[in-house]
Amino acid sequence: MKDHPVNVIVLIGAGSIGQAIARRVGAGKHILLADLRQENNEAAAKTLSEAGFAVSTQVVDVSSRASVQSLVEAALAIGNITGLIHAAGVSPSQATPATILKVDLYGTALVLELFGNVIANGGAGVVIASQSGHRLPALTQDQNKALAMAPTEDLLGLSFLQPDHVKDSLHAYQLSKRGNSLRVMAEAIRWGKRGARVNTISPGIIITPLAKDELNGPRGDGYRKMIEISAVGRAGTPDEVGTLGALLMGTEGAFITGSDFLMDGGVTAAYWYGDLAPVS
Repeated sequence: MKDHPVNVIVLIGAGSIGQAIARRVGAGKHILLADLRQENNEAAAKTLSEAGFAVSTQVVDVSSRASVQSLVEAALAIGNITGLIHAAGVSPSQATPATILKVDLYGTALVLELFGNVIANGGAGVVIASQSGHRLPALTQDQNKALAMAPTEDLLGLSFLQPDHVKDSLHAYQLSKRGNSLRVMAEAIRWGKRGARVNTISPGIIITPLAKDELNGPRGDGYRKMIEISAVGRAGTPDEVGTLGALLMGTEGAFITGSDFLMDGGVTAAYWYGDLAPVS
């Protein structure tokens, strides 16, 4: 019997959005689950393995170069890395501005850099950003270019990311998520040289444990207003994000790379041009 090479999908962040994408693209492949907390890995691995998926786990800290490189090596030891789902991060109610920038901005750049070095020909990646990146006023062209292209190890040293400029967690989160989509656009060029694609999804309020933290946190009333006033009038589900993720990672999305997909039920439209618009 002829051996077939093992194709590996690396899922960073074992939450419900990442799992929803993995379930749609992981059949017949090996899913390597990576989360900061092993208990999260184990819970997700149990769910996926009981549904028929081949799964293994590894603890990873995306803000550590050594930890992400160790994950890359673990994936390569299993087979060809044909898919990356990067869904790890912290929310504004969970962390300080410095931690958000280190995990959500620097960590994403690190993942894109190191997996972009090894992604297989024909492979694809999806990074989960956020609608928050679309709420930030326009940055300068130089700021955009720096977020997109500054060497990973120089990112956190950028002048406009220093504490005197970024004073609250929400601002740090917005900058990080804007940075994610810009970084993916730039990385798509490098990934393309390996025959691979990468895109971002910017979800709105999706009912996950992280969203529940926000709904129960200091910005909960604002979140409920966003849901109420949006065109769709409800929050989203992880499965809806999973459907878009599967398109972007599959053959039907083969012409899509370096793009960002806002899926928020119309909240951002209401923020800029509707009843959520800030008073000028």
